[in-house]
Amino acid sequence: MKKSLLVLSLVGLACLAQAQTPPAASPQTPPPPARGPALDLALEAAKVAVETCRGLDQKVGVSVIDSSGALKVLLATDGAAARGVQNSTYKAQTALTFNAPTSQLAEQIKTDKALADRFAANPNYLNRAGGIPIKVGNEVIGAIGVGGARGSEKDEACALAGLEKVQSRLY
Repeated sequence: MKKSLLVLSLVGLACLAQAQTPPAASPQTPPPPARGPALDLALEAAKVAVETCRGLDQKVGVSVIDSSGALKVLLATDGAAARGVQNSTYKAQTALTFNAPTSQLAEQIKTDKALADRFAANPNYLNRAGGIPIKVGNEVIGAIGVGGARGSEKDEACALAGLEKVQSRLY
């Protein structure tokens, strides 16, 4: 019994000593925060996209992401299909990754085997119209995606309407 008590005491002391040792400082500095549209502008763009699609009698999801791909805003109309809502995020991420509207990528894939292979390798890339990069000058600061309309050209029209509403106020 004394032996087991001694072992337990030694284990307890070792754990206590380890718990009191401060973690080693990381030699790396944290990355700078991602650029993106300000939250109020991201929300406004998404609302305009939703309203534009509502005017076309379409039930959609709208996603706005920042330059790191982090979701800033996700809106869905009443009655939007879960797949359309999910696709709005996939379209925004695809537009951001390739720095191009997803409608352009859909056309390019037809003749660019390397691009087609990249899309085939990642099920989250979506090559249907509706994803648009958000730029300030030549710098991509995020993307907006719309999914769920009957006809992806309508998704793109709604995304463009949302972006156009806030473009002049992006910085």
